[in-house]
Amino acid sequence: MKTLACLAAFALVAPAAAQAPAPDRVARLLGELADAPGPPGFEEAVRKIVVREVQPLAGKVSYDGLGSVIAEQGGSGPRIMLDAHMDELGGVVRRVTPGGFLSMQMLGGWLDQALPDQRWLIIGRKGPVEAVTGIRDVHVVPADERTRVYPRDSLYLDVGAKTAAEVEALGIGPGDPVVPDSPFEILAGGRRYLGKAWDDRVGLAVAIEAMRRLKAEGHPNRLIFAATVQEEVGLRGARTAADLIKPDIGIAIEGGITGDSPGRAPEETQAVLGGGPGIFLYDSSAIPNRKMVRLVDDTAKAAGVPLQHDLVQGYGDDSAAIQATAGGVPTVNLVVPARYTHAHNGVIDRADFDRTVELVVALIKRLDAAEVARLRDFTPE
Repeated sequence: MKTLACLAAFALVAPAAAQAPAPDRVARLLGELADAPGPPGFEEAVRKIVVREVQPLAGKVSYDGLGSVIAEQGGSGPRIMLDAHMDELGGVVRRVTPGGFLSMQMLGGWLDQALPDQRWLIIGRKGPVEAVTGIRDVHVVPADERTRVYPRDSLYLDVGAKTAAEVEALGIGPGDPVVPDSPFEILAGGRRYLGKAWDDRVGLAVAIEAMRRLKAEGHPNRLIFAATVQEEVGLRGARTAADLIKPDIGIAIEGGITGDSPGRAPEETQAVLGGGPGIFLYDSSAIPNRKMVRLVDDTAKAAGVPLQHDLVQGYGDDSAAIQATAGGVPTVNLVVPARYTHAHNGVIDRADFDRTVELVVALIKRLDAAEVARLRDFTPE
């Protein structure tokens, strides 16, 4: 009773928490995309949102053989492929133990230290089932093991079942997809957003909002937005979508990586949250077209958009798959900086998002036939 009384007294004297502004249409879209479950190969929920958003903005919506969405806007001019992937890091149930625990095959580039003691959703035939990856109790772990990172194959999903039969009754089993359970939140101040899967739901939202503006303002080309599948397990959807699109130019939109949180080494990345969109000058999968890099620089400067340059090891993106199709395609990878990617909880800045949309719109407007021909001309000067 004393505890309850103290809490009540504290509530009376504590200052009211700062209220975040009500989310606008863009924030609602970002939240819906972030919350949607969609690990590689299981993008159905995300696809439904994307199709709903792009159908009013495109003259034609179709699909490749893996399930990527292809939305075309404009009927003439160069073929500009604007790409963002629908899938997120996740897993798939591997087997069920007699005691009702489930082992998991991870999908995508997880760090093992990001996996224990986390909440997950298993998408079963009867609907989502909550689960947790357990962790050993500190009271029984020997001192020399307390700083150890436990490998992913030692982790099991706990759904509260006592037997394999109880797991079956929940409608889940081997082959069912698993995603982080990390609901979208607007952080204090209202301009930074917490959620899972910013890699690459933030890219999807950029492409959707850019298409919305370009439909209203016009552009001199044939814009083809590809919302691709299975990027996190090998850039698969970008490859199959590009085979159908046969683009003249490729622009990938991704979630970037920031180096402004404590504990980062200086050479990991130089991007900061709130510093504007980024352009990758190098990553482990792709080197961008140099003329396109200069065009992006010039476009950002003319539009008054701050642009961050970055080079990142251990990173791959859809532009690598696009540039190796149709005899070779000039590509570039533009990013919205994000903290804590490839984990349950990431943070993005709304100003970075808005500026990325502005940059993409301005860039596509400049990609007329003459400009595309210049970018694709490798004749020695």
